Amino acid sequence: MSRYCEILHKQLSNLQRYSFPFDKNPIPKNGIYILFEKGETGHGVDRIVRIGTHTGDNQLVSRLKQHFIKENKDRSIFRKNIGRSILNKNKDNYLERWEWDLTSRKNREKYMHLVDLEYQMSIEKKVSKYIRENFSFAVISIENKDSRLNIESKLISEVSNCSKCISSSNWLGNYSPKNKIRQSGLWLVNELYKDGFSKTEFEKFLKLIN
Repeated sequence: MSRYCEILHKQLSNLQRYSFPFDKNPIPKNGIYILFEKGETGHGVDRIVRIGTHTGDNQLVSRLKQHFIKENKDRSIFRKNIGRSILNKNKDNYLERWEWDLTSRKNREKYMHLVDLEYQMSIEKKVSKYIRENFSFAVISIENKDSRLNIESKLISEVSNCSKCISSSNWLGNYSPKNKIRQSGLWLVNELYKDGFSKTEFEKFLKLIN
């Protein structure tokens, strides 16, 4: 069980919220982002559906652009998972090809001739439309990479270990072919169900966001 999920939801949902199209200037260069989705509630507020960060220096805005703006599923696992759910919901056989990662030259040589680029771009457009119309986000400024990764993991663990904030029956993620997404109610497959914050860590985190 999560000891702190309700407090986290109420605190994080009160942070400044951004949605598409967003102004990059107020967003810190380094930090964590918290995603909320229309129609999803938890603990009486908007439910957290994804928590993420970045590894490179000064790349938070770039990471958000990869999710909201750049139509390339192979640069955003979040986009890829939204597409998976859309395709699976529609029983679309293109799901198998959507799985192919065309980032590497080896994979492009192996798969590119089998990809219907026009159709794939139409799916990317649907993914963009869904993300832009349904998601908002808050950000937490954290300069140090190790701190970002540690806090990201703790936050994901707290939310995933909570049995009280669950997905709605209409949640798109219910159609995900990924068991972890369906079961957790989060657009995530990593860092789920691990150890959350200690009391001292949690108090320190609350000071960070207040």
